Amino acid sequence: MEVIIDDTPGAVLISSFDPVRRQIARIALENLILDGRIQPARIEETVEKAKLDVEKMMKEAGETAMYEVGVFDIDPRLLMLLGRLRFRTSYGQNVLQHSIEMAHLAGMLASELGADVQIAKKGALLHDIGKAVDHEVQGTHVEIGRRILQKFNVDTRIIQAMQSHHEEYPYETLESVIVQTVDAVSASRPGARRDSIENYLKRLEDLERIANTFDTVEKSYAIQAGREIRVFVTPEKITDVEAKTLARNIADQIERELKYPGEIKVHVIRETRVVEYAR
Repeated sequence: MEVIIDDTPGAVLISSFDPVRRQIARIALENLILDGRIQPARIEETVEKAKLDVEKMMKEAGETAMYEVGVFDIDPRLLMLLGRLRFRTSYGQNVLQHSIEMAHLAGMLASELGADVQIAKKGALLHDIGKAVDHEVQGTHVEIGRRILQKFNVDTRIIQAMQSHHEEYPYETLESVIVQTVDAVSASRPGARRDSIENYLKRLEDLERIANTFDTVEKSYAIQAGREIRVFVTPEKITDVEAKTLARNIADQIERELKYPGEIKVHVIRETRVVEYAR
């Protein structure tokens, strides 16, 4: 941990990539300041107590999440990892709350569509389990999560349900489509993630500006909160083959000029309409 003490009155900053270590440091520092006896032996004792407190909090958070969504046969060691997500955020959204919200939505969708409700709920609840250790292990959180679930001999159907939520793997089951869908719903609902209205509007404007710089583009619309752009071209100026090349060129220019989380889908739409009247 890094402890930063600057000229700001009444404030001490703690910095680390590990959210659990940050929580342990915060609790230990608060207790030391309240106690007043800040000395090496006392610091070690306070840190050890804070570790035990945080481990208890993680265990309780994992168990509470499991009971809240109505699944009851998850390995206790997996629940500890799930509980770590209580201290992890993604663009300001708490990852554990995001996973619980997804599990509720997945259960409702699965029951409506005739899919396996328990598999959909478990896949949604555990879909971001890799984020609990992604600062310690190399790889994407999806790949880390798959390896964790395989290590604990989790049902293959649950792994199939969670592995496609960023489209890194093909959709193999109906439950995998459900998990990807509820992930998008939970992450994109108003207020879920921290992003100022100015940044949001600027991202939409920049996407449309880039698309409109190409000569054959007639108009463009950024949709899905800036995760997708639909580009309409003038059919007389471009062929179907050239439209495919244009989509790649727009995507390449977006990659060069913009910084954005996740991915942006580029749709190029070329439409020819012929109208005649019979009188």
